[in-house]
Amino acid sequence: MKFPKNWLKKEKYKNIKFQISKTNHLLIKAKVNGIAGVFILDTGASSSCIGFAGVDKFNLKPLNSKIKAAGAGATGMLTQIAKNNIIQLGKWKTADFDIVLFDLIHVNEALKDHKSKVVDGIIGADILMMGNAIINYKKKCFYLQK
Repeated sequence: MKFPKNWLKKEKYKNIKFQISKTNHLLIKAKVNGIAGVFILDTGASSSCIGFAGVDKFNLKPLNSKIKAAGAGATGMLTQIAKNNIIQLGKWKTADFDIVLFDLIHVNEALKDHKSKVVDGIIGADILMMGNAIINYKKKCFYLQK
C-alpha cells in the first residue's frame, strides 16, 4: 500500500528510519529521557522495555512489578517498571511513558553470537499503537502519528 507524502504530512505522521540487522531485526535509534540508545522495533512485543543494565544510563527510577515477562524463548522473567519517562523516536515524542524493565542478557547474547549489534531495549506495540504506526519495509522506515 502506498501512502502519498502529502497525506502523511496532513495526518501529522513523523518519519523514523530503521536499519535491518544481520539477524533481520529492525534497529532504531531512540532517546529515553534525552539519552540515545539502540532498540529493536518489535511488533510482537506488547510493551516497550529496557534491560536492567540501562537503568542508570537512561536515568530510570525502577519500581517493583508483579508482572512476569516472556519472550525470545524465556518465560517467567522478573520485571520492574519505570514510570513517567520521555520517549523520542526521530521527531515523534511522548511524555509520561511507562517502560518495563527486565533482563535482556539472553537477547544480547543471541545477538552477539550472530555478530550483530547489542541493544538497549525494545520498542513494542504500545508505542506502535499509540502512534498509529505504518511500517514501510521497502524504504526502511516507519511512521508515527503525532
